[in-house]
Amino acid sequence: MKCKIVNKSKNPLPSYATPLSAGMDLRADLPSSLTLAPLERVLIPTGPTMDLPASYEGQVRPRSGMAIKHGITVVNSPGTIDADYRGEVKVALINLSHEPFTIQPGDRIAQLVIAHHETIEWQLTDNLEITDRGAGGFGSTGTH
Repeated sequence: MKCKIVNKSKNPLPSYATPLSAGMDLRADLPSSLTLAPLERVLIPTGPTMDLPASYEGQVRPRSGMAIKHGITVVNSPGTIDADYRGEVKVALINLSHEPFTIQPGDRIAQLVIAHHETIEWQLTDNLEITDRGAGGFGSTGTH
């Protein structure tokens, strides 16, 4: 699938690290390093704007290495880029560790997964089909 993209940063376009990667690396488009204090949130620009096809979205997800090694994750994970959004892709990061973490210009800070989705129309009704689970909520199917 082809997708139009404008890159207003000095970083390379989002790209796949390996041939079978699902997510493309997004890089920080910063003029200088930025230190994220413990529990601090920040919105980091990445540079690109894109023209996603209808019925597709961009999902901005954490990088697993940053999450487990440094406690850095995406606040609204996954962040959603709608097909009609034409603004710059930005990443909302949070530092969940007890130590400050410094982000350098060009660092890989998140991954972008392009995913197909369906659009539904609600069909109002007075009742729903009965299932074994019913209205059982969190933990209702057991722990194993």
